[in-house]
Amino acid sequence: MRIHTFLLLCLLLLFSRADALFGYCLMRWQFTSSDDCVYLGQIYFNKVLLGQYNSTLGKFIGYTKKTKEIADGLNKNPAYLEQEKQNLERCKTYISMASDNLLKPVEPSVRLRSVEAAGSKHPGMLVCSMYDFYPKQIRVTWLRNGKEVASDVTSTDELPSGNWLYQMHSYLEFTPRPGEKITCMVEHASLMEPKLYDWDPKPESERNKIAVGSAGLLLGLVFFLPGLICYTKKNTTGERQDQVNQTSLLNKIL
Repeated sequence: MRIHTFLLLCLLLLFSRADALFGYCLMRWQFTSSDDCVYLGQIYFNKVLLGQYNSTLGKFIGYTKKTKEIADGLNKNPAYLEQEKQNLERCKTYISMASDNLLKPVEPSVRLRSVEAAGSKHPGMLVCSMYDFYPKQIRVTWLRNGKEVASDVTSTDELPSGNWLYQMHSYLEFTPRPGEKITCMVEHASLMEPKLYDWDPKPESERNKIAVGSAGLLLGLVFFLPGLICYTKKNTTGERQDQVNQTSLLNKIL
């Protein structure tokens, strides 16, 4: 996309000065809804905004004496204003593309685990981690026997994971009680209703042993069943052959 004339003129102004150090331009599209956006064409010098075109105002704005003069001249020229309106239309086109391909809600992958609660007044700490979700807004609530926990809860901000996705971690410091049920409830735009994740108090090693044992049992069944089928077929075939032999011998005797 080409840089519009306002930015080009400002760049020429900046770099024609002997004491100019660093100038750059930005073209920003800020989505305000699923079908509208704000377009800003901005020029900076040494990180200071000198002037811009603002689609909300529909005109160029200058913030120094010289760029105000340039902005006033551009605002009187219909060709320059029409060019910026076309950039705004491009912005609306990109909204449609983003809505179709990038902005679809992505359901979080949730993991609930325990960690050591170093320096805490409680002996235990649970971590509810949400990975790779979109959009950014997400709500996590801790429940204890179905009732919301209001204290000893901390959470991180929504952290970028890359590829427009985010992650977040929520912590609950707690003292275990026999028979209690602790749940991490996650609410997100990708979910039709809140999802509940119950904490399993079994130690991680015990859960791993159960998983390994289940896998071993399944593997044993995989090998046992074909053998049983072959054995059954073999015995059935042998019995039929014996019956044939006995019938043949009886016919000879008779």
